[in-house]
Amino acid sequence: MNRVRKIMQGLGLALAAYMIWGCFPLFFSLLSSVTASEVLVHRVIWSLVATLLISLLFKRGRGLLALFKQRVALSWLALSSLLIATNWLIFIWAVGQQRVMEASLGYFLTPLVSLVLARIFLKEKLHFWQAAAGWLAGIAVAWELVSLGSLPWIPLSLALTFGFYGLVRKQHPVDALHGLTAETLWMLPLAFLWLGWAFISQAPVGYGSSWQISLLLMASGIMTAAPLLLFAAAAQRLDLSVVGFIMYINPTMQFISAVVILKEDYPPERLITFALIWAAMLLFMWGLWQARRLLKQQRLAEQQTN
Repeated sequence: MNRVRKIMQGLGLALAAYMIWGCFPLFFSLLSSVTASEVLVHRVIWSLVATLLISLLFKRGRGLLALFKQRVALSWLALSSLLIATNWLIFIWAVGQQRVMEASLGYFLTPLVSLVLARIFLKEKLHFWQAAAGWLAGIAVAWELVSLGSLPWIPLSLALTFGFYGLVRKQHPVDALHGLTAETLWMLPLAFLWLGWAFISQAPVGYGSSWQISLLLMASGIMTAAPLLLFAAAAQRLDLSVVGFIMYINPTMQFISAVVILKEDYPPERLITFALIWAAMLLFMWGLWQARRLLKQQRLAEQQTN
């Protein structure tokens, strides 16, 4: 009974996290009048405020102070902060340019990119169907290049930056809350430099132009921190295969938002790209399930032998 309750709690937390992420295009579209760089600056600042307040509220300060003493971990978090800041900036810009569909394609590609990176850098073995999913994703990118005459740089850059971000965090795991706090601290000097430049050059800024825009910029911090913490809690309660399947709620919601709510125009050829990616997604999940079943069989055989 406790296990069932734990799984149900994990599902609820994971669904909440991915649904918040799935609403990001709608949220950031409300800030389309603000430059992507300013939105990023405020996202960094208010995310840091949010994580520090949460650390104080839940008495997690000691863990954060302990992290600050780990030079190697902080060095890798500097790299991960650069990767995630780039990812955030591209996504915010894409939403402002009404290219949410391309952004959603990037997040459909992300698990497949992570699969390839794990094979290259971590030498992880791939199930046949997982390898097939990777090849099919490659065909989808090639189709986009041939049919539209250009590389889908937005999906590729989002998938690569987030894929490498995940690789760095996997190699040097840190508590989700403390990790985000350290990453935003690394970004903070650049955020202040941008604010200083905007003040000196008297560049038009969104913050302060209206209470609605100012409130939305401040809320971007909570929007960033909340799903990350929900996901971290869900991952502790669910199997990786379940978390991996639910992952696709995010880009699916983004795709629906782009087509139904934001009414984005798109070339018909892109539907074939998505069809190939969706097929790759199914192969990926099937391969993940098969690999997990094989691992269970091996463990069972070992137990019977012992």
